[in-house]
Amino acid sequence: MGIGGSDMYRQQILDHYKNPRNYGELEEATYTHVGENPMCGDTIEMDVVLDDDEDTIEQVAFRGDGCAISQASASMLSEQLVGTSVEELEAMDRDDITDMLGVDISPMRVKCAVLAEKVAQDGAEIYFDELDVDKTTTEDDDE
Repeated sequence: MGIGGSDMYRQQILDHYKNPRNYGELEEATYTHVGENPMCGDTIEMDVVLDDDEDTIEQVAFRGDGCAISQASASMLSEQLVGTSVEELEAMDRDDITDMLGVDISPMRVKCAVLAEKVAQDGAEIYFDELDVDKTTTEDDDE
């Protein structure tokens, strides 16, 4: 799987992969964005609902297909983002995601792990007219 760490965290990743939280679609999403990791074949589409002031994330749902790391990361992130400010989302980086996962991610799997984060961030930037892309890709992401 390309991860190292305690059995507890590996079990948590497998649990989120097999029983993803917030998997599905939000009808009244503030924004929806899709991304892919072409190296692994992962895809994630994420719906986000912002509060009336457009400052705080109220709901998150995702759909997708891919390896255990990408899907578990999307599931875990979907839980973590509720109540988070857009500013905090935009400040997230690779270390936040690997800390959330609780395991060491091999260099080949980092793009799998950060896909959901990138999709959520790019979706927000597109919504606020700070970015103009149709789809997020981790292909050129050497963060």
